[in-house]
Amino acid sequence: FVEAFESLLRFAENRTSSLFETAYRPMAKEAAEPVKELFTDISLYILGAETTVENAVLRFFDSLFPLVYSRLINPGIADLSEDYTECLRLTRQDINPFGHYSKNMVTELSKSLWASRMFSQALSLGIEVINTTEHSSLAKECSRALVRMQYCPHCQGLTLIRPCVGYCLNVMRGCFASVSELDAQWREYISTLEYLTNEMAASHDLEMALTGIRNSINEAILHAQLNGPQLSAMVDKVCGQPKQEGNLSSDNVVPVKEATETQTFVMAHASLNHKRREFINYMKRSRTFYASLAERLCDGDLVMRDSSTCWNGEDVV
Repeated sequence: FVEAFESLLRFAENRTSSLFETAYRPMAKEAAEPVKELFTDISLYILGAETTVENAVLRFFDSLFPLVYSRLINPGIADLSEDYTECLRLTRQDINPFGHYSKNMVTELSKSLWASRMFSQALSLGIEVINTTEHSSLAKECSRALVRMQYCPHCQGLTLIRPCVGYCLNVMRGCFASVSELDAQWREYISTLEYLTNEMAASHDLEMALTGIRNSINEAILHAQLNGPQLSAMVDKVCGQPKQEGNLSSDNVVPVKEATETQTFVMAHASLNHKRREFINYMKRSRTFYASLAERLCDGDLVMRDSSTCWNGEDVV
């Protein structure tokens, strides 16, 4: 799943970077780092880091505004000083140059990334539970019972006689009494995983949200350009007027329509959907795992089946 998430993130990041390279070339080189940071933050969020989607998105638009302002709205501005750039970053929060598009992007991504984050954390929890119970120690009473069941008949020369099914079940149930108490919680855990996988495939579709980032950013930049004069007036009041270098025009700035999904994305999308279906179907079959440990262990070569004789702990019956 982590590989599938990373594949989708790389695709969405490349797709977003291509927006600047094709439509906003004057700022493409400088926009590369904010784009990279945005998708790194998203990846960390999905994997459970202590961050929020809102912080990641707004930090991206804070970094984007100085570039949009100096390369697209006022292309004659010389290289901005660090102080002026920082002033533009801080001003972004007050003058809201990107309109409702930045908040819409937060809303859409938060809804979709939440399910993926919860799913990722749930998988980590499941691994922790499995690893912990796999190394659970056996009580002395259990060890004695196992020795009596497996080896006591050998003392009588009965090396081919195996335990009776009922006897084995009693011994194993005693050994795993504490572990079997996890049954109710494990069933609830499987139900939660099923709910999260359904959410990821429905209203919280991660793939659609990630590929929609490009379009959201494009709309936000176009909104800022359309309101360029008003934004310039507000910025001048707060940050002053930067140094100008002639009257340059913004080159290659054209609206970009949402591109159709490429074969790469279709493959990644299909792969994640397939993994989800395959995984949850497998997990449903293990819903009774902790309740049926004794039955699983007493099935097969451990016990005597289809025979007239077996060991009951005291004698051959």
